Parts: sequence; C-alpha cells; structure tokens
Amino acid sequence: MSQNIIPELKKRMTAAFDVVHKDFSGLRTGRASPTLLESVTVDAYGSRMHINQVGNINIPEPRLLTVQVWDESLAPAVEKAIREAGLGLNPSAAGAVIRVPLPELSEERRKELVKVAGKYAEQGRIAIRNIRRDGMDQIKTMERDSHISEDDSHRLSDEIQKVTDEFIKKVDEALSHKEKEILQV
Repeated sequence: MSQNIIPELKKRMTAAFDVVHKDFSGLRTGRASPTLLESVTVDAYGSRMHINQVGNINIPEPRLLTVQVWDESLAPAVEKAIREAGLGLNPSAAGAVIRVPLPELSEERRKELVKVAGKYAEQGRIAIRNIRRDGMDQIKTMERDSHISEDDSHRLSDEIQKVTDEFIKKVDEALSHKEKEILQV
C-alpha cells in the first residue's frame, strides 16, 4: 500500500499543475490565442456550452480571432457571451462569423494580468500543498495502524516533500514565464 502513495500524489499534483497551466493559457498576452476564448460559455440549445462546442476558433491575423459558428442563429448569443466574459474584448458579428479584434494591452492592464497570474499560481501551490497534507495524513495513519515502520514513515514523508517541492518549483517557473510573456511589449 505504501508503494502506491507517491505515484498517486504525483498524479494528483500533475493534475493541479495542469489546471494552473490551463488558467495561464486563458490570460491574454497581446497575441491571439484560441485558448483565450475556450473558457467562454454560451447559452445555446437551452444549456450552457463552451464556445468551442458551437463553432471553430481561428486566428486569421496575429491580433484577430474569429469564431465560425456552425449554427448561424447562435451568432448573437456567442457575440454576447464573448462581450460579457470579462476579457475586455469587443466582438462584431457578420453572419455566422464573429470577429474578435485584440486591442493593445496598456501597461496598467498588463500589471493587472500579472496579478491574476500570481493568484492562479498561488491557487495551484495551495492545491499542491493540500495534496501533500493528504499524503502525510495517510502516512501517519498507516504508521499509527502499524502498517509501516517509523523509518518508512520518515522516508515516505521526505519523498513526498521532494515531490511537493518539485511541483511548486514547476508552478513558480510557469508563473515566471507567463509574467515575462505578459509584460513583453
């Protein structure tokens, strides 16, 4: 049983890191990226659907996104969803195609995005530390129930801490990279 703890914790920490990475991809850096719109949800067919479930997101120019809506009757709903997503974008519809020009980021907006990226990174660190805590609790329980020795308990605890430090470092590196990307003019 004790052999399964570390791989399971690594798997959970990888998932937590992937969430941070996905959150970072949704932050605008001045360049068009389809991931910017992936989190936008649209009221379509009586339910909430992600924008990539109602159309294709394309990048015809470096500072322009287009959404080719499969059902033209959804174009107004998609346009409204993008406008109200809090991304600071002003889409315009032309039939089944919604054009989304990306304005230049001001220095103030760049600093705000860096703060948002920092919050995402901190949420990721907290998630990773919570996973570590769960692992440590499992080890303590196993030691208390005499499933593992005290030496094994210390060895596993050290191993969990090393894995935790590794994933926290990954989050910090990703944050540093994203900050440089955002602040690049």
